[in-house]
Amino acid sequence: MDLGLQDKVVIVAGGASNIGRAVSIGFAREGAKVIIADIDGTQAEKVAAQIREGGGVCTAVRTDTTNWDSVQQMVQTTLDAHGQIDVLAHCVGWTVDRLFIDKPREEWEKEIAINYWSVINCVRAVIDHMIQRKSGNIVSIASDAGRIGEYREAVYAGCKGAVIAFSKSVAREVGRYGIRLNVVCPGLTPGNQDVIGENSLWQTQGVYMSQETLEAAKKAYPLRKLGKPEDTANAILFLASDMCAGHITGQTLSVSGGYSMV
Repeated sequence: MDLGLQDKVVIVAGGASNIGRAVSIGFAREGAKVIIADIDGTQAEKVAAQIREGGGVCTAVRTDTTNWDSVQQMVQTTLDAHGQIDVLAHCVGWTVDRLFIDKPREEWEKEIAINYWSVINCVRAVIDHMIQRKSGNIVSIASDAGRIGEYREAVYAGCKGAVIAFSKSVAREVGRYGIRLNVVCPGLTPGNQDVIGENSLWQTQGVYMSQETLEAAKKAYPLRKLGKPEDTANAILFLASDMCAGHITGQTLSVSGGYSMV
């Protein structure tokens, strides 16, 4: 199915590992020009090279999305190269599961910076350009944790809930300019060593994600299976498509095997 994404310029923040990697590859397969903005420059270039080898157009730009200056520089680099930005897909996320009362403050602050400030920075950096063009799509990854709360993920869940509310609020403000904002909430989508970089949250979560734990986790999902990166990527591509989702904005879509039914 043609999603109408041919030659669109797409920034994929956090596009180097796991879900973000699948999103980058998915947009490239649709003929989009992809910019992978990721703090892991080595992994980002690895994915970009794979896309280029397949005939796609992709550039890796090392970006710390928690840093305003770094994000602004990445956006300017994109505009200098392509002259426009059609889509921002925000896939950055990080957490370490543990009880709230056991979490050190440094961990809270890192979660807030990566899961919420990162979204604010990226959206603010592209929005003026999109308003000027009277066109644009922003799709952010949140989490079902932000819809229902989640055990051992209090600060992370709070940040993801904030992403949902923030996206709705901005969608109300900029809808008059033809700009749409939507959110996708994956369920548990484990990474593996083939598709993650050294900064991926799955590098730190491995101790909790044994095969036995993953098999037990499946029982929490009505579909009795865990998500694949492509499941979330397909939802993001759909929402970014004006052809398919041009009348959808301010919405939150769970791609989680029925884990939350809001």
